[in-house]
Amino acid sequence: MLRLEEIKKDFKTDNNVVNVLKGITIQFRKKEFVAILGHSGCGKTTLLNIIGGLDKCTSGNVIIDGRSTKEYNDLDWNDYRNKRIGFVFQSYNLIPHLTVQKNVELSMTLAGVSKEERHARALEALDKVGLKAHARKHPSQLSGGQMQRVAIARAIVNNPEIILADEPTGALDSESGVEVMELLKEISKDHLIVMVTHNSQLADEYATRILNMSDGVIVGDTNEYTLDECLSDEAADLAAKTAAEEKALSDIEQTGAKNAKRELKRIEKKKRKKASMSPLTAFSLSFTNLISKKGRTFLTSFAGSIGIIGIMLVLALSTGARSFISKMEENALSQYPIEISESNTDLSAILSLLTTDTAKRENYPSGDTIYTQQVIGNVLNNIPLLTSKNDLARLKSYIDNNFDETIGYVKYNYGTDFDVYCDYTHAKGDEDKYMKVQPFVDAIADIPVLSGFKDQLEMFSSYLTVWDEMTDNTTLLKPN
Repeated sequence: MLRLEEIKKDFKTDNNVVNVLKGITIQFRKKEFVAILGHSGCGKTTLLNIIGGLDKCTSGNVIIDGRSTKEYNDLDWNDYRNKRIGFVFQSYNLIPHLTVQKNVELSMTLAGVSKEERHARALEALDKVGLKAHARKHPSQLSGGQMQRVAIARAIVNNPEIILADEPTGALDSESGVEVMELLKEISKDHLIVMVTHNSQLADEYATRILNMSDGVIVGDTNEYTLDECLSDEAADLAAKTAAEEKALSDIEQTGAKNAKRELKRIEKKKRKKASMSPLTAFSLSFTNLISKKGRTFLTSFAGSIGIIGIMLVLALSTGARSFISKMEENALSQYPIEISESNTDLSAILSLLTTDTAKRENYPSGDTIYTQQVIGNVLNNIPLLTSKNDLARLKSYIDNNFDETIGYVKYNYGTDFDVYCDYTHAKGDEDKYMKVQPFVDAIADIPVLSGFKDQLEMFSSYLTVWDEMTDNTTLLKPN
């Protein structure tokens, strides 16, 4: 049983509130054909959506089989919409790349029905609407009336208790409209059908009950169903349901179950499992859609491939650039190592002294006087502030305890020079010949251009280092 109590629905737009439904109270029989008539904007479709669970009322209560939908959770609403309600809209909402049979099976796919049962029930529903012979066709091969009948077959395939139809004949010619109405009238013998329509002639001819709406309220009811009658029928249904549960409990106890009530709840919960589509079904539908639109699929794939290739190229270039920069940093560090001396000079402080005018003069003088700025004198006067001493002893202690030798090595310079000589004679026995470790100065005499700078170059050569300490880490000495 379905009944509505003081249903109100408001739509808010900016600062305005539109009262679409203004307190509708009505009861519906389990089996009847109800037609809702009224002008556009009176709230017919909104009322239909609230009954079907597609929208929620602002206030009021929708009661189904004596239970308020205020107690419904998401699983209850899913179960209600998928198994107890069938929808037929003015637009057929058929998936064009699926066959007629596949369109009808779709709701059962969401309900988790097995493949064999889906096929059998879909063909049975199509047979009821007279389209079993067209099961393998696609929607584009059918007329408007035939597509609407497919939509009706899809609505009744799960054997719902209530079928909601919103202008089912609105997009059809008169002949097809009559066929659809005859079909709905036949279905109403075993179901509750609530239909919204503007066609009063069809409503008078086929509906068993007509509700007239105006400005959000029901102003006429040709076959009223009173609250007392509804409550009496609900009580009878509840008694029948209780008897059925007791019989089910008895049957479960006979099977040897320890807790029959818990087992019955488990079975009921399994029946009410959340409607969902399996990954395999989703993949199959997607693949069928792609195959049916080859041109668009190719263009989309081609564009996507270009994007993916572009991203891969950017990542490859980025990785290569990072690797190149890292290698350059390693090489630069080996060629220009970090040097820490006993004393250091703050170059930024020197630059600040060189660029700062310490004389307290007017910023923008208007006279013709020329002033000099003390630059070098500032530097010489502030030498103690520009230099500082490093605690090399503490630094060495820290490095000895914490330095990772796998990433480099440390060399200490104690200011010691080597005086290296040899006492062996030349290989050919020429005792006048000798081998010098640093033959730079001696080679100058053989270069006429540089011979005049011999004294200056000899002074410069004293700063050249020939001997250098080699690391004992053999890993760093191996070529890459």
